[in-house]
Amino acid sequence: MRSGRSAAKILPGYIAARFLQRFSRRLVITMPTVVVMDVSLSMTRPVPVEGTEDFQRKHLAAHGLTMLFEHMATNYKLEFTALVVFSSLWELMVPFTRDYNTLQEALSNIDDYDKTCLESALQGVSSVVQQEWGASIPCQVVLVTDGCLGIGRGSLYNSLSSLTQRSDSNRFPLPFPFPSKLYIMCMANLEELQNSDSLDCLERLIDLNNGEGQIFTIDGPLCLKNVQSMFGKLIDVAYTPFHAVLKCGNLSSDVQVFPRPEPVVIDEEVDPLPKSINTELEIVGFIDIADISSPPVLSRHLVLPIALNKEGDDLGAGLTDDLEDENSASQIAGKIPNFCVLLHGSLKVEGMVALVQLGPDWHGMLYSQADSKKKSNLMMSLFEPGVEPLPWLGKTSQLGPISDAKENPYGEEDNKSPFPLQPKSKRSYAQNVTVWIKPSGLQTDVQKILRNARKLPEKTQTFYKELNRLRKAALAFGFLDLLKGVSDMLDRECTLLPDTAHPDAAFQLSHAAAQLKLASTGSSDHAAYDHNIVPLQTDFSGRGSDRM
Repeated sequence: MRSGRSAAKILPGYIAARFLQRFSRRLVITMPTVVVMDVSLSMTRPVPVEGTEDFQRKHLAAHGLTMLFEHMATNYKLEFTALVVFSSLWELMVPFTRDYNTLQEALSNIDDYDKTCLESALQGVSSVVQQEWGASIPCQVVLVTDGCLGIGRGSLYNSLSSLTQRSDSNRFPLPFPFPSKLYIMCMANLEELQNSDSLDCLERLIDLNNGEGQIFTIDGPLCLKNVQSMFGKLIDVAYTPFHAVLKCGNLSSDVQVFPRPEPVVIDEEVDPLPKSINTELEIVGFIDIADISSPPVLSRHLVLPIALNKEGDDLGAGLTDDLEDENSASQIAGKIPNFCVLLHGSLKVEGMVALVQLGPDWHGMLYSQADSKKKSNLMMSLFEPGVEPLPWLGKTSQLGPISDAKENPYGEEDNKSPFPLQPKSKRSYAQNVTVWIKPSGLQTDVQKILRNARKLPEKTQTFYKELNRLRKAALAFGFLDLLKGVSDMLDRECTLLPDTAHPDAAFQLSHAAAQLKLASTGSSDHAAYDHNIVPLQTDFSGRGSDRM
């Protein structure tokens, strides 16, 4: 490991504005937001506002959401937001987007519908998020309602009273199947909610979501000023950008960490207090990517440089996707050097990561991650808090350059070897494993086998490589029916071979199908995990025949 003082060569890099332009929509480092707005008839109840006629609670809600969208357009431009409206049914008004103008336009085009059914709305949120992001991306849900929970069968009272009688196929949508925080914005004051017994039901929703979330109510009378105050509290809790200073020796840079790092509770019984990262992130050294390997991390974040002009205004944070704005920001910020950008370039060129101190006995790493062939981003991953987050590196406080050691553990002639020594066996999370989360992933792997099967014998090696990869994964998951199904496919491919096919193709397909059938029985050595199917040795020496 190299110490922080002897930093790697920092190459001239790009300006901060250009750096911000490099981030792609495909980047999955995100905490998307779903805004769920109540458009039932109860939201049309009038609100007494001086000098305004027919001012309704839905207008208060739209005003508060406009304030939220304007804040996110300025400070959370990389985040995705969707708008869902509901009454007895739900509708996705705006799919996940970064275009906050579209979201604000949709607010002004919302119609009024019938009664409130919160359970239907929550099911809609679950469906929208899982379809777009799956079940692993954390999401924030902002529910805007007036506290009227419906009547009859679809009311929230009825839904909560029947929780114990439900089957798995008809379960209540909370907790959401993805990590989430539920924020309920009530277009009513606390006294009104308590008188209608709505507050207890809304608090029950937060409890059902594993306690993740909060209820916000209007302080005092219903008016625009108090609605702004309520949404301001939501912004302070959930949408305040995390600004920090990234330091390395005498070099420093103002940065924004996105998404905002969440506090971490190490042990709820011994140390229940949440631990937050410092706003001063100090680089304590550099280490080769090969030494850090693929470590387990708590979370991953983008590190965005903040370019400031002489008056202290934020130039980089105000960039949009509009070309003219990007060019003007680039011209202004082009003369301002930025250490964050230079660090990203040096880590990318040198093939290293920077070890950064997040707090007492808590470290993370900064590294360059390629989002595509032409785009890369400066990322920060947070390790588990503790003195030894990565077992193969030992205690982070004792790491240092080889030159500081009394003797070189690799011998005097070897000055380039990793320090300290890595274990001979690779960690499980450093392996390339096969994961089938969606049906499309499994279908892709099967199609690879079939494509290579149709190009036998030229693709013999690739065919058996893909076949063995699928076989091992199926055995590891206990998916024996998959092996039998692929075996049947190969038998069918054998019968469909054209007359011009090489004779070796039929032999290899029949051999592979037979081996998979033996493995699918779950008995004998053919079902062993570490057993590989090898190509059948044939007497054909025709074109392209491969032997292993």
